[in-house]
Amino acid sequence: MLDYKLLEALATVVQEGGFEKAARVLHLTQSAVSQRVKLLEDQTGQILLARSSPPQATPPGQRMIKHYLQVRLLEDNLSDVLSPSPHETFVSMAVGINDDSLATWFLEAVSPFVEQEQVLLDLRADDQDQTHRLLRNGAVVGCISTQDQPMQGCRMDCLGHMTYRLLATPGFVARWFPDGLSMDAVRHAPLIIFNRKDALHNKLLGQALGFVPADIPAHYIPSSERFADFILSGFAYGTLPDQQGAHLIKVGQLIELTPPCQTPVKLYWHCWNLKSRLLNKFTRILVSRAKVLLESE
Repeated sequence: MLDYKLLEALATVVQEGGFEKAARVLHLTQSAVSQRVKLLEDQTGQILLARSSPPQATPPGQRMIKHYLQVRLLEDNLSDVLSPSPHETFVSMAVGINDDSLATWFLEAVSPFVEQEQVLLDLRADDQDQTHRLLRNGAVVGCISTQDQPMQGCRMDCLGHMTYRLLATPGFVARWFPDGLSMDAVRHAPLIIFNRKDALHNKLLGQALGFVPADIPAHYIPSSERFADFILSGFAYGTLPDQQGAHLIKVGQLIELTPPCQTPVKLYWHCWNLKSRLLNKFTRILVSRAKVLLESE
């Protein structure tokens, strides 16, 4: 029989990124948290936590944390049934999300849920091609991802798509692309890339030029808000979704470098297939409002 106080300690260490932070959240000493994790490892006969900085759950630890979070959701659902009055305390819900969705449409989509429920969102941001790993590892109860196949034990809903275009300011175009987009110009003009997982620029340049040079000069700016500001400042050219770029094109602040070439990125919501009122309501609101805020087929 699992001791859920020990599981809670393990999950909190991973979620908070350290024993000291977990101790503050759990109102325990750091030594007590460490002892609980060690006791759980002794009981299961497995190493559940890599003592790195920050600590990382091992594969068995990830399964333990996933089980703990699922049980917490089911317990919250049971509390709703037994005591339908509003909760006195908040429930935490961990969700994986891509940075561009977080910077544009997501808050508007989930605002009714946050207003109506005693829930604290614990958003884990990553690239849209990577967020499903958070769900598979048990770090989140659901995620927004580009993966179009449901994972085992999960449900999947299509949200819509975000269209990306390659943009720059008129001044940047005049300086670096006076004769239009060309292979030689791309080898010299500074590009902005979100991070080293980001490949959207390669797709657009590949469509426009047929080949992408390997030696493109690039800034790496891992912030969706600052990413757009960097392009608007005329420091570089880069990809933006229509949710950020359409108005700027309309008012003449940005120019589309490859008008015939666009990259639609389809987004899907994946979540655990549990009978949880909160998770089901979150899913229902997110999916319905995303279909309004995002582009559809």
